[in-house]
Amino acid sequence: MRVGIVNCGISNLASIRRAFEDLGAEVAVAEEPNALRSTDRIVLPGVGAFPAAMSKLGAGGWVEALRELCLVEHRPLLGICLGMQLLADGSDEIEPTPGLGLIQGQVRRLDDLGCYERIPHVGWNGLQIRADEPLFEHIPQGADFYFVHSFALDATDVSVVSARTDYGTELVAAVRHSHIFGTQFHPEKSSKAGRQVLQNFLNYRPC
Repeated sequence: MRVGIVNCGISNLASIRRAFEDLGAEVAVAEEPNALRSTDRIVLPGVGAFPAAMSKLGAGGWVEALRELCLVEHRPLLGICLGMQLLADGSDEIEPTPGLGLIQGQVRRLDDLGCYERIPHVGWNGLQIRADEPLFEHIPQGADFYFVHSFALDATDVSVVSARTDYGTELVAAVRHSHIFGTQFHPEKSSKAGRQVLQNFLNYRPC
């Protein structure tokens, strides 16, 4: 299994790479879009602001490549943290910015979604997991995962929401549309449960 991790300068990749390597995957850090074509799985990590991240994806030719690989070639993709938010139609962060358009919804600040807790949300939170979700196979309801974020997805189509978490209000914690997955939490920093999420992504076979 060959995993391609998108590297366009919006994330520290070391912990993600190590987590997949520990699971026995061959990992390729893709410095340009064509490097993803020889991979079986794609991971889009990210930290920072949505507009800056989309600008870098656009300038590097990643937007067209990711859409083609996911929508035409049906390559499984996992977005992590900001990487999950980038899958959305767009974001309100700083200024309205279009996203990759792979998951229906808009990214909004936590307090605009009704959160009354301290922002950013940093720490461990339990999940309410939808039944029969392949990314959460062998993971119990209420399992804790590690979050660091100030924004979250406001899903237009609730059928894409595979897990939620409660932080002052109910927030989207994970999404799936067919073979396209996203986690607002960091599985690579979430101990045994996070390792299982990454293993499930490796195990996933599109229909």
